[in-house]
Amino acid sequence: MSETTRITTLDGNKDFMAYVARPEGTPRAAIVVIQEIFGVNAGIRRKCDLLAEDGYLAVAPDLFWQLGEGIELDPDIEPEFQKALDLMGKFDQDAGVRDIEATIKWAREDSGKKVGAVGYCLGGRLAYMTAARTDSDASVGYYAVGIDNLLREKDAIANPLMLHIPTEDGFVDKETQKAMHEGLDDHPKVTLYDYEGMDHGFATQFGKRRNEECAQLADKRTSEFFAEHLG
Repeated sequence: MSETTRITTLDGNKDFMAYVARPEGTPRAAIVVIQEIFGVNAGIRRKCDLLAEDGYLAVAPDLFWQLGEGIELDPDIEPEFQKALDLMGKFDQDAGVRDIEATIKWAREDSGKKVGAVGYCLGGRLAYMTAARTDSDASVGYYAVGIDNLLREKDAIANPLMLHIPTEDGFVDKETQKAMHEGLDDHPKVTLYDYEGMDHGFATQFGKRRNEECAQLADKRTSEFFAEHLG
């Protein structure tokens, strides 16, 4: 069952929209699904629906709400892809993490259970920041961008974090991948997986970027990770 809801910001002064997918019966836990630069589009909603089918309360907050509510873009349409890059440049990531924190709070109150987070692209970076800055019980980032300049926050990661890294990511060069491994391989709470030959977006739900085999492998690892750490 899916619906939309309004989530109050941490300061209590405003609210923003979120897509919610509910499982049948009592949820086993809750998971915040963090958007790509394309907004809470059909692919992100489908990620939520699949998590609900697996027994989780899944919620995807509209993190671009301060730039325009309800933004949905298709990465396979070039003008929309360019608009998404423009939005990413204007997006306040620190404010975005605070909105994710507000969503975690909402999900914890709604479900009464543990709450994890999973993010893609920009959302993968935000998932790392969520692991470092919030009380998320377990976090997963797919093809996170720019983690090399966030490694100073790694000591704040207190709960499990998994990162999926495509080795041929057009947005994350080899030096950045190397820095991620050097900075995080020995972290007791962090697990990194490399996907040889894969490019950015390989686990997208829809569209030409998807690689079925590696998407299924990464999603299987994510599913097992959440089952272990969220209960």
